[in-house]
Amino acid sequence: MTEKEKTKSKGQAKGQSKGLGKGLSALLGSTDKEYSTIEKGEAAPPRPDRDLPIEFLVANAYQPRKVFDEDKARDLVESIREKGILQPILVRPKGPDEYEIIAGERRWRAAQAAGLHRVPAIVRELTDGEALEIAIIENVQRHDLTPIEEAMGYQRLIDEFGHTQEMLGKIVGKSRSHIANILRLLALPKNVQNMLLDGLLSMGHARALITADEPEKLARRIIDEGLSVRQAEKIAKEAKGPKKPLETKSRDSRGAKDADTLALENDLSESLGLKVQIDFQGEKGGEVRIQYKTLEQLDDICQKLSGNDEF
Repeated sequence: MTEKEKTKSKGQAKGQSKGLGKGLSALLGSTDKEYSTIEKGEAAPPRPDRDLPIEFLVANAYQPRKVFDEDKARDLVESIREKGILQPILVRPKGPDEYEIIAGERRWRAAQAAGLHRVPAIVRELTDGEALEIAIIENVQRHDLTPIEEAMGYQRLIDEFGHTQEMLGKIVGKSRSHIANILRLLALPKNVQNMLLDGLLSMGHARALITADEPEKLARRIIDEGLSVRQAEKIAKEAKGPKKPLETKSRDSRGAKDADTLALENDLSESLGLKVQIDFQGEKGGEVRIQYKTLEQLDDICQKLSGNDEF
């Protein structure tokens, strides 16, 4: 590589790092307009950088999708067998004769099944964070992720790359409250998360399960009886029973909180997604304490209290 090419490469990498958190087109750069627009359903095909031997490509370590639809896969294989790959696969170099797929793993799998030996590819130098961002953006725009896959992808960006909920909202074009509500799904029991992962439950069902006393039991009933979202919400609400008015006395003779206070604490905790404590102090009134760990959680509380949050 010449000195001029090295300088150009460094400039591109610097520009891409500045694009972090600004969407797919910013991450890929203005020269890849064709790739970013086709994700929105436009017809203009992107221009591949080169054709790569199919064995040079490896699966994406940051692929947010865990389940691949077999029926859709078969249809894609037939399409590729007849017309070839119309949209190049986005990859990044990983080593000598090795490229990691960032977007287009399903096309790569189908190309192998169709017997192709080479595939068109767009090659870009991307960081791990940018690779995960693009993988999530592509799948969200195509509506290819289950709610739990979407939540797991967002959580990984938060844990591994320091993204905030506000940054995630800008990346995928969603409201911050949507991001917050999706992330709440990760508090569900693992078995229920697997049901969402397998597509057995919808996002609407998941909202009802988050507030249910026995989410796994209700989830199995939803599947077995084919319950609608409205039916699931009604069952979850009825299971909690009518809310009782609070009495002035919130503790029994042993100093423990009474059942009504504990129930209200639990309801508020589930609603906010944060720990809430209520402490009555007789005629003096009392205190409500909401515990948070991050500034994003504090911001969520402020939004809800001010009535500016979608929920």
